[in-house]
Amino acid sequence: MTTPQTLKGFRDFLPETMAIRSRVINTLKSVFEKYGFSELQTPTLEYAEVLTGKYGSEAEKLMYLFKDPGGRDVGLKYDLTVPLARVMAQYPNLPKPFKRYQIQPVFRAENTQKSRYREFYQCDVDTVGTSAPLADAEILAIISDSLVAFGFKEFTIRVNSRTILFSITRDLNILQTIDKLDKKSVDEVRVELSQKGLSLSQISDLFSKLDSAKPDENLQQVINLAQKLGAKNVQFDPRLVRGLDYYTGVIFETVVTEPKIGSITGGGRYDNLIKSLGGPDLPAVGTTLGLDRICDIIEELNLWPNLSPTPTQILVTIFSPDLANNSIKLSTKLRQAGTAVELYPDDRTKLEKQLKYASQKGIPYVAIIGPEEAANNEVKVKNMSTGEQKCLPASEPISFFS
Repeated sequence: MTTPQTLKGFRDFLPETMAIRSRVINTLKSVFEKYGFSELQTPTLEYAEVLTGKYGSEAEKLMYLFKDPGGRDVGLKYDLTVPLARVMAQYPNLPKPFKRYQIQPVFRAENTQKSRYREFYQCDVDTVGTSAPLADAEILAIISDSLVAFGFKEFTIRVNSRTILFSITRDLNILQTIDKLDKKSVDEVRVELSQKGLSLSQISDLFSKLDSAKPDENLQQVINLAQKLGAKNVQFDPRLVRGLDYYTGVIFETVVTEPKIGSITGGGRYDNLIKSLGGPDLPAVGTTLGLDRICDIIEELNLWPNLSPTPTQILVTIFSPDLANNSIKLSTKLRQAGTAVELYPDDRTKLEKQLKYASQKGIPYVAIIGPEEAANNEVKVKNMSTGEQKCLPASEPISFFS
C-alpha cells in the first residue's frame, strides 16, 4: 500500500498556512498596483531554448528539463524574468514602459533545506522599456513599502552595480564565486577562487578592490531617488554580485536581521535579455520577492497573531431538520449583506458537534436558531472565544456583521 506523501521539496498548503500566504499576496498586489503595475501570467512550461543559456552554468544544473509527449524539449520555468522577456519579444506592441507584476510558482532542483524548496512562488515586479534611474529607484521603494506593510522592522536592501563589478573583473565565473559569500566563509570562497586559477595575490587584490569600491554616479542617483520615494534601509554592498548572467547594471537583494533565512528579495537591471530572445532592444529592471521565505518569517516572528485561519465570520447551525429553513434564510440574508457565512450542511448533526466544528476551524461566531428562538423571531449568537451568548432580534445579526 502506498504511503500518502509529497515529493521532497514540494508542499501542501493547508488552510491555516494559506491564510498567511493569501494575505501576503494581497498585500503585495496592493503595493504593486499603487505604483501602477498590472498583472501578467505565463505558462508553467516553456521551450527549453527559451530557458537555457540565460542564467549561468550553476543555475542550469537546477533546471527541470525534459521532452514532452510530442518530443519537444521543454522545461519548467526557473524564474519569472526570462518568461517576461519572452513575452516582450513575442508581443512587441505592448505599451512602453511596460509595468507588470507576476505571482506564480517556479521550479528548481535544489538541495532542500530550511526555506529552500523545489517548487516555490516568486512575486515579481518589473518595468520594461526605460533605463531611467527612477525606474530602478521605484523598485527599491516597492520592496521597502512591501516589507513595512508586512510588519518587518529590521531589514536591509543591499545594492551594487554590475558596472562597478565589471570594472574589477569581467569574469562571470569569478563573480559567481564571490556571490557565494552569503553562503560560505571568506576562506572557503578564497579556496574556490584558488581552484579556478587565481593566485593568492590576485585573490587579495580582488577583495581589496571590492572592499574599496564606491557607488558610481548612476547607482548613487538610484539610491538618492529611492530614499526620496520613501525606501528604507538601502545600503551599498560592494560584495553583492547576484549569480545570474543577465544582469547588466544596478543589482539588489534584501535580507532580514532575524531569522537568518537568506535573501528574501533579489533583482536588478537586465538591459540585454529581451534582445537575446529575439525581441526588441528594451532595457528592463525588476525584482522578485520570495513568497515562501516571507511567509516563513511572518510565522517565525509571529507578526500576525490575530490572523484567522478561516475567512468565515459566522457559522449558522441547524438545530433540527424542522428548523433548517430558518437557518437557510438567515445565512442567505447574512451573505447578501456581505458577511462570510458557513451554513452547517447536515441537519441531523447534534448542536454540540457543530459547535466543536466551529471551534476547530477558528470561526469566531456561531448562530443558533432553536425552537425558543424561532418562536420569538430571534437568533442566539455565541462568541466562540469568550463563550458569551446574546439573543438578538432576527434582523439584528444582519447589521451586527455587515
